[in-house]
Amino acid sequence: MPTATRAEGRPIASVGRALALLDALAEDPAGARTHELASRTQINQSTVSRLLGTLVEGHVVDYDETTRRYRLGLRLVTYADVVLSGHDVRDLARSHLERLVALTGETATLSVPGETQPFTIDFVPSPSNVASRARLGRPSVTHATVTGKVLLAFGPRGLDLLGPEPYERFTDRTPTARAELSDEVGRVRSERVAYSREEREPGLNAVAAAVLGHEGRLEAMLSIQGPAARLGHRRMREVAPLVRDAADAVGAALGGRPAERGQVA
Repeated sequence: MPTATRAEGRPIASVGRALALLDALAEDPAGARTHELASRTQINQSTVSRLLGTLVEGHVVDYDETTRRYRLGLRLVTYADVVLSGHDVRDLARSHLERLVALTGETATLSVPGETQPFTIDFVPSPSNVASRARLGRPSVTHATVTGKVLLAFGPRGLDLLGPEPYERFTDRTPTARAELSDEVGRVRSERVAYSREEREPGLNAVAAAVLGHEGRLEAMLSIQGPAARLGHRRMREVAPLVRDAADAVGAALGGRPAERGQVA
């Protein structure tokens, strides 16, 4: 097979066409036939056939002889795992935390799911003299915090993480019954954002969203927190889309697709 070469900075046309085919296949998990891919990519059908033959030989694309359809191959999973393993969620989220602080004026935190509780692994403090302070490594109470609610809503075990009722009460607003918390977790799944209104600490409110990566897996949580006097009910609703958009951006960088990040909405 001839070796493809190129001048520095100039793309190789055949590689570009192969990438266009992979993009087209990624849009259709059920697979596509040669003429369908030619139509979608506007590439000559004979060229499409030759490129697919090479991709099948390299196990980048699979071919089903019964349906005569092509689909993305398992070799791409290996590549994806290598790419994703090289990304540190803290590095990916840092600029989004800084932007959330700039836009909201409140402390922004990054947490990751533990076996039964989320843990804070990074934060950017509010510039305000009156601000909530996060602590690295601090576990969050699962039933009384926004990151805990996100874990319950998007984690694999759901409400089974919690022990017997009643759950520990920290303030007069702490949810202590499974039924009450179940309703709230259902809302979090629907809206893809969690709220906490003085449920863990008096005078402290917070908003969080899930970072959903490859296959919709919960990778982390982004949140903001601040004094209830400043981060009241209306303000929480105003900033919620900012938190959700930031979490979605980090999720995309970790391999999440839009359909996966919104699949529970």
